[in-house]
Amino acid sequence: MEALRRLQEALNGTLFGQEEAVEALLATLLARGHALLEGVPGLGKTLLAESFAKGSGLSYKRIQFTPDLLPQDLTGSEVFREGRFAFVKGPIFAQVVLADEINRAPPKVQSALLEAMQERQITAGGVRYPLPEPFFVIATQNPLELEGTYPLPEAQLDRFTAKIPFRPPRREVWLRILTEEPQPPEPQGVDFLQAQREAMEVRVAKEALLAITHVAFLTQEDKRLRMGLSPRGAKAWLALAKALAYLRGKPLVDWKELKDAAFLALPHRLFLTEEALYEGESAEGVLKEVLRKGGVP
Repeated sequence: MEALRRLQEALNGTLFGQEEAVEALLATLLARGHALLEGVPGLGKTLLAESFAKGSGLSYKRIQFTPDLLPQDLTGSEVFREGRFAFVKGPIFAQVVLADEINRAPPKVQSALLEAMQERQITAGGVRYPLPEPFFVIATQNPLELEGTYPLPEAQLDRFTAKIPFRPPRREVWLRILTEEPQPPEPQGVDFLQAQREAMEVRVAKEALLAITHVAFLTQEDKRLRMGLSPRGAKAWLALAKALAYLRGKPLVDWKELKDAAFLALPHRLFLTEEALYEGESAEGVLKEVLRKGGVP
């Protein structure tokens, strides 16, 4: 925990004014998930991913997604050497993988990434290769640009444990951004595998589990949604709530952690109908209403 706190403080000292995003990123890793960072250019999405990789001490690769990218550019390929074929590993074989501007990659590349995220392995030439542990994909996307992009399908979005929004910094942070030079963090020596095990041991009251179940059924019955919350989504919500409680030094998931985790794990999994979109509904607005009805204060 002490090493985790030092890492969190170091990241806050590198990326000014994005404390919520830093906490959400660490919680996503502790939940053994993957994070999708969304925000307009210039807010520090790539900076956070690179700073986290430096501060964590984990192996790191950045992949700039473009429309001409091929699946083997991620996974690697077989190369003929010395009279035989040998598999040369691609950048996906790192513990922290930054998929920069993920929505600019074509569907075939997104499918290759999906297998790595879900099964923590890749298949090449009929052979399966396990990925290193911990394995953490951090993807970024710009919500405004549409030209030359491939919107992520529902199945791909569902593999992201959390969608972390990047908002413009607060007024009081601007002077610090303009006058201070961010310092890259030093490796803090965090045992992430041990931290993941400890985070999942955080206790959850029966009332919280019943609230998750109730909210899941409410989303399935809501006429504004094309599809409700799946078991994978509910488990991601629960894991994130445990990870947030662990980061905050709590032995038990409180209602605050449950609610905070809901807004990270659920909005990108709630797909509105065309009628709801036309009427100006949003996934966050529907989620607020469903949480209240489901007993999450």
